Amino acid sequence: MGRISAEENKQTEKPEKKLKKKYYFTSTRVIAAGFFLVMLLGALLLMIPAATVEGETTTFLTAMFTSATSICVTGLVVVDTFSHWTLFGKIVILCMIQIGGFGVITVYAMLLITLKKRISLYDRALIQDYYNMNSIRGMIRFLLGVVKGTVIVELSGAVLYMFVFVPEMGFIRGAWVSLFTSVSGFCNAGIDIIGPSSLTGYRTNVPVNLITMMLIIMGGLGYVVWFDVAANIKKTIRQKMPWRTFLRRLNEHSRLVLTLTAVLIASGTLLVYIFEKNNPATLGGLSTGNKIMASMFQSVTFRTAGFATVPQDALTTNSCLVGLIYMFIGGSPVGTAGGVKTVTFFVLVLNTVSFIRNRDETVVFNRRITQKMINKATAVVTISLSVTLICVVLLLQTNDVTALSAAYEIFSATGTVGLSRSLTPSLNAAGQVIVIFAMYAGRIGPISMAIFFNTGRSKHHLKYLEGKFFVG
Repeated sequence: MGRISAEENKQTEKPEKKLKKKYYFTSTRVIAAGFFLVMLLGALLLMIPAATVEGETTTFLTAMFTSATSICVTGLVVVDTFSHWTLFGKIVILCMIQIGGFGVITVYAMLLITLKKRISLYDRALIQDYYNMNSIRGMIRFLLGVVKGTVIVELSGAVLYMFVFVPEMGFIRGAWVSLFTSVSGFCNAGIDIIGPSSLTGYRTNVPVNLITMMLIIMGGLGYVVWFDVAANIKKTIRQKMPWRTFLRRLNEHSRLVLTLTAVLIASGTLLVYIFEKNNPATLGGLSTGNKIMASMFQSVTFRTAGFATVPQDALTTNSCLVGLIYMFIGGSPVGTAGGVKTVTFFVLVLNTVSFIRNRDETVVFNRRITQKMINKATAVVTISLSVTLICVVLLLQTNDVTALSAAYEIFSATGTVGLSRSLTPSLNAAGQVIVIFAMYAGRIGPISMAIFFNTGRSKHHLKYLEGKFFVG
């Protein structure tokens, strides 16, 4: 009897250990750990003497900050990218930006495909969780479409930039700057190697403004919208369908993303124009047409890009407050943009409107938004705002800065935007660590960070008695 009991105990222990091990290495933990390890590798590469120009020094914290802002496609920098890093250092930064835009899991999967290795169900689940897709089916086809589409858009952007930069800088440097800026723009990184003044010298340059905005918007729309639009364009051409009904043939997600993107860009342009048109330090001295273009660029870059054609520390307080809201919202899901995402924010707003109107369901385009989606949106916004505000308080506690500059810096970091009121280079060590954490949390998602540290088991099978609470 004793032997049988011992054997039975062993048999019951083994599955439990396997379960715990499997439970610990969740997709969220793998994605978060993967980003951190690549970020650390990038920092080590940037510490190699060959990465820094002669006469400059790169500390571990500077290398880590630069690696973090690159892999998190943020754009905040403590040293000037143009003058501090050698060609090798800039190539490392560009590779980190591209990996950050694709995502570590995407790069890993593409490596397996290149080596002709089998993509396991676990790997497919990782890809599904990274892109927040509803189904595991078609993940590899989706992944290949993402890579192919990204390369096409980035190369197209580089070619278009060359018409401006090559005549100014010569073929080799102009082509290099064009490629770097295109990748950085599409990945919504906002890092450039043009010079210390970034794109402020191109404030009135129509091609540079339009190309940059196009790249930022394309990256921020999300791949799901890309593929839906492309499929419907092909269908319209092949079946000779009327173009006037094109938008109605898109799925509800694509229509919502395109609508929200247009509304946010238009409203941001209008607000920045109103608040800055008479500001001599930003738009005051420009013609009406250039004021509108600069306002639109600022509206677009607020939502996670990081490029700037006007000095951010010269913006009025009203424009900065608009910027905080837009940086927090960010771009759209399943793309290169940061923030809580347009659809997430809209779901909460629409749910609030539905409650005020005493409606039982939250509906958009005659489609019901599930309670699970509303719960997720609530969690994302709540945790993101909490992390952001905590980091703002910590930055104010450790650095002698104004509340507006600190908020602008941290909202920019957690939204992976990259705009700063000239604060980043002056941060002390504690401030840099806080911003690194904010960028990292913003890239993997604060809710993913919370799940990463959650060791509790799900209790969804339990049903509790209804409590009598009072809210509002």
